[in-house]
Amino acid sequence: MAADAAAAVFEPVARPTTFEETVDRLGTAIRLGLLDAGVRLPPERELAEQLGISRSTLRQAITTLVQSGLLVSLRGRRGGTFVVSEPPLAERPTQPLRADWRDVLALREALEVGAVALAAERADASTIALLRAAIERMAAATEFDAYRRADIRLHIGIAEATGVARLVALATEAQAAMSELIAHIPHPPAVLDHSNAEHVVLVDALERRDTSAAIRIIRRHLKGTEHILGGLRAPDD
Repeated sequence: MAADAAAAVFEPVARPTTFEETVDRLGTAIRLGLLDAGVRLPPERELAEQLGISRSTLRQAITTLVQSGLLVSLRGRRGGTFVVSEPPLAERPTQPLRADWRDVLALREALEVGAVALAAERADASTIALLRAAIERMAAATEFDAYRRADIRLHIGIAEATGVARLVALATEAQAAMSELIAHIPHPPAVLDHSNAEHVVLVDALERRDTSAAIRIIRRHLKGTEHILGGLRAPDD
């Protein structure tokens, strides 16, 4: 799952903000779990060519990510640059909840409702199996980060089922923004259990190719997230 999203991490970077975009893209991929904990990045020359940037720019970006605690560089025959063993999903909030948080949720709803509509038409048996595996990982999770990573994989997996690469990229950006919002609130087990139960009925609808039911479920699911965020965020947010 998320193979398309992971592949997009290493597409050429747009100029003129190559350094900033490289840091943002790699950092987001690490936080969302698209680059797994402990994975080794491609060699410098190869990665610079994939991203379409200079090796000096890549080195600057990697240094920034190392200093941020997302990557670690090891020397020696088995050395290289690796994703840290326990990368954080989001920065610890130091500012109040962003004022446009409802707009972030509305954009996510627009993207995911469209993705679900197409996925209901296009998802195959292997995609459904991968989505169900993500649900099982959420059910088995004992820590929120493990739950959230599986949740991200499920939602990006639905976008991947559409076969629309740009939609996958936008869904990935939306999940990154959501992780920043979710960092502001607690995560009661009852809320997570309810959310995952909705994942089950959503994937059931996708498997039946029941577009109207899938859209209804995803809209209810996302509206629930909005209510939880609004109700459980810190008072000073």
